[in-house]
Amino acid sequence: MPALCRDCLTEFDDSRRCPACGSPRVVVHDELYTLSIAHMDCDAFYASVEKRDDPSLMSKPVIIGGGRRGVVSTACYVARIRGVRSAMPMFQALKLCPDAVIIKPRMEAYVDASRAIRQMMEELTPDIEPLSLDEAFMDLSGTARLHGHPPAVMLARLIKRMRDELGLTGSIGLSHNKFLAKVASDLDKPHGFSIIGKAETDDFLRDQPVRLIWGVGAATQASLDKAGIRTFSDLLRWDRTELIARFGSMGDRLWHLARGQDRRRVSAHTPMKSISNETTFHEDTSDPELLDGHLWRMAEKVADRAKAKGLAGRVVTLKLKRADHSLISRRLSLRDATQMADTVYRTARGLFDQVGDQGPYRLLGCGLSDLIGAEDADRSSDLLDPQAKRRGEAERATDAIRARFGPDAILKGRALR
Repeated sequence: MPALCRDCLTEFDDSRRCPACGSPRVVVHDELYTLSIAHMDCDAFYASVEKRDDPSLMSKPVIIGGGRRGVVSTACYVARIRGVRSAMPMFQALKLCPDAVIIKPRMEAYVDASRAIRQMMEELTPDIEPLSLDEAFMDLSGTARLHGHPPAVMLARLIKRMRDELGLTGSIGLSHNKFLAKVASDLDKPHGFSIIGKAETDDFLRDQPVRLIWGVGAATQASLDKAGIRTFSDLLRWDRTELIARFGSMGDRLWHLARGQDRRRVSAHTPMKSISNETTFHEDTSDPELLDGHLWRMAEKVADRAKAKGLAGRVVTLKLKRADHSLISRRLSLRDATQMADTVYRTARGLFDQVGDQGPYRLLGCGLSDLIGAEDADRSSDLLDPQAKRRGEAERATDAIRARFGPDAILKGRALR
């Protein structure tokens, strides 16, 4: 059976240890050298960048997020062992891990690291479909002749380069389609390499819970539970027409995924449709100050991502989910596309005020859509808001100061709510 050492990249036959370097970090699989669709997911990316840049944090629990009233953006694996999770309220995270080091996000550093990883990926294949700063699909079909090695070897080399040159680790999922590659990348984190081959697909999926499917959240899971669908075996008992009749287009997708089928191609040119940020609260809340503070921080994150990608959006969206999972969504088209946190926040806050008191809420989110290049953003002045231009200039100046002296150099008061 083909085997590969993930440390020295030696290729050999089935063995528990590498015959060349003695490493136990060996991946063995019948289809090791024939699969070519991969998903790479960095391990606790934001926290890993912080630990790389400050080695004194290496053995400590690190949480990336806001103040005590904020939420966890990312937690390192030391903190995760204590029960800390993304989107968890900071006060709860600190109860679980009181000795954690709290660090506010440094988006510029994460964007720089992401670009370096992307450059390494581009040396392997042009077919890269990024999902976020820290994960992407890759299609390495037909690259073996170019590189002189099969995709699995080149993927192991990518992870080794990330570790050696950037001080960061990632996990690889390798399979015959995007759905299974993404599932595989979660099987052996951190610093893992997992494979789901064609021959084992049916056996692997049969007893897995349907929440394994990317995009099946709490609301969809509740609908599936009502239909008696909890595992892939349950899905296999339904006819395709019955699933479509009950769940619409999602039913058709479920029918195919239950059989391990995913015809989506890795698309390097899929345009980004929106930039958004949302959080689910540990406890439902109607606290106006808490909600306003979250809304500002989300607007800042959305604006930071838009600026990092050189994009701006014409539509601002507000998303609210009540305790009964009912969804409230509002959107407003702007006269000019924007990438400014102030504009995103004020527009989203206006939409929130229009909704009125319909809480308590379990989820809050905001975003930008109808994206264009930033060169056409924030061009006209607002005659109804003569201070808008001054606030925009102040935000640009703040961005420049933070880029030079760090993200904590200037903070708005509402960010501390």
